[in-house]
Amino acid sequence: MKPSPATLFYILLIALGVALDKGVWQIPREWNPLAPLVVSDPVTPVTRWKLKALSGDRDACLAALDTAPDIRYAPLADYTPVAGCPLENVVRVNHTQVRFNASFVASCPLALAWTMFEQHELQPLSQRIFGERVASVRHYGSFACRNIYHRENARRSEHATASALDVAAFGLEDGRSISVLDDWRDGGERGRFLEEAQKGACHYFGTTLGPDYNAAHANHFHLGMRGISFCR
Repeated sequence: MKPSPATLFYILLIALGVALDKGVWQIPREWNPLAPLVVSDPVTPVTRWKLKALSGDRDACLAALDTAPDIRYAPLADYTPVAGCPLENVVRVNHTQVRFNASFVASCPLALAWTMFEQHELQPLSQRIFGERVASVRHYGSFACRNIYHRENARRSEHATASALDVAAFGLEDGRSISVLDDWRDGGERGRFLEEAQKGACHYFGTTLGPDYNAAHANHFHLGMRGISFCR
């Protein structure tokens, strides 16, 4: 996906302003919309645009994914597992810095967004609140060939393109578990962790939904690539 001239001009103006403010003419990589995305780079307003742009560039997305620490994944050829739901630019994620209850198929940008969220938000947050890293994540899956809420006349869900992951719980290194269903707004550190984790996810995913959105999300966070910072 290529940016419109107006969008590119706006981003370049922001990047130029930052470069001038730093007293240098060279644009820092994290502010340069034309520079490759690197997972460890500081997050800027340009980061979300870079993630979106990679949906149509398999090679660049895989190269960015290779900069993530401790990731184990396998690129998949485009295929149609269920009639009506072709999958393009997807990978199978086995583990990242965390263990998952099951491997899952994800669009490459979704896998990349997860690794960035994990490194820049989730792990620092867990260390700050619990003094422990997140060691495992329990999810309800990514791919499902269906419409939103299974409604006959609704548009296709993000899950139909493996562009969303439903996360139910986090496990810490010491064995403690934090569940969206049981610990959301519990008034303690578990609830605070979940609220801040959801807020942090909004910087990387186009759509972030949780228990406050509706009853259908009472037991998980929906982390998807569609939209721009729809966070509820």
